[in-house]
Amino acid sequence: MLRLYHLLIGSILLVSIPLVAKFILPQFYPPKVVKSSAAAKLPNHNQGNIWQKILGNAAAPTNWQVAACKGNAPLLCVSSKGELLGTVEINIYPLAKNEDFQKKLVADGIPPGSEVDYQSSKYQTQVLSALKAWVADDYAAFVKARQSEYGKQILFSAYPPQPVPIGKLQGIRYGFAGLNQQGGLQEQHISHVAFDGSKVYLMTTAFAPGTQTGKFEKLENLTIFQPYLDAIAADLHLPQ
Repeated sequence: MLRLYHLLIGSILLVSIPLVAKFILPQFYPPKVVKSSAAAKLPNHNQGNIWQKILGNAAAPTNWQVAACKGNAPLLCVSSKGELLGTVEINIYPLAKNEDFQKKLVADGIPPGSEVDYQSSKYQTQVLSALKAWVADDYAAFVKARQSEYGKQILFSAYPPQPVPIGKLQGIRYGFAGLNQQGGLQEQHISHVAFDGSKVYLMTTAFAPGTQTGKFEKLENLTIFQPYLDAIAADLHLPQ
């Protein structure tokens, strides 16, 4: 069984890490907006990193650089003085091939083929409701996968989903954290998801030993970068 003080420490960490990242660290690392050169590097229709097309102004801590990674993988590289600190991955899911999300939209009053109305508060509310249901399923699948890997060694908890701008779209920022029973943070995941009427955009990064792409090697670097990631998401060229 978890001891009481472990639970108390875990609860404090889950609350304090997002608050530190959002309110305290930006005071020491004020956002620096760098004009992206992505417009000059548009990929062709079949090749290229999608970040080259959608990246707007790249906010970053002082002496950090943010740019689309080389190659075709949908990764955004975060580096400092030539050292890669982490990556952010974006995946795009066409609605036509996503029956589960179609059903969520229908349940919230948006049948297939509905006209997209970004200015309608009703439409935005319906989309956010469908996205929240999608987030809940994502978290359930995540916990199930991790429990099969860790058993009861790690206690997982979700951060409350929050509506945020993702380009001109209204999306949701959410995340998960895993606390080791012996103390300390085992994993932290940060995601942004949005829907443009035909595609779901999922942007993810993490501090997680088992994650292959879309991750930071050091928790402190992810914590520093988190508020800048929100700024980057808000300035993406979405919808395309």
